[in-house]
Amino acid sequence: MSATIRVVRLPHAADLPLPAYATDGAAAMDLLAAVRDPVTILPGDRALIPTGLLVALPPGHEWQIRPRSGLALKHGIVLANSPGTIDEDYRGEVGVIVLNAGQQAFTVERGMRIAQAVLAPVTRAVFEEAESLDETARGVGGFGSTGTGHFV
Repeated sequence: MSATIRVVRLPHAADLPLPAYATDGAAAMDLLAAVRDPVTILPGDRALIPTGLLVALPPGHEWQIRPRSGLALKHGIVLANSPGTIDEDYRGEVGVIVLNAGQQAFTVERGMRIAQAVLAPVTRAVFEEAESLDETARGVGGFGSTGTGHFV
């Protein structure tokens, strides 16, 4: 199944490829850093990295912006608002909020695969106010309420 994303490449990304799937079975496409000069992010700091892209998503869809697992494992590079959401009606430049959760400075260079994006359908909720909710086995148990036991 495929859907069309209309894209405008801004001048600072004119020489960079459009987002692409790395393999035939990939769920996410790679987003590239459209920085003019390298951006060094110190441990604990964050930076907004431009992609140089404006997009028009198909109606009823969002673009979920996610970290790349290799950058997270090897360098501690994550996205501050993961997953980020690009709404179907947003027309500004897509930017990626990169957070260095690692222990060493990390430099983002031009054309680096900095994040990945998944095109996903959106279901809009309608709220219905009620006097009470049905009972469940979990009930009001919150964070950690199901334990950390091992299953073998």
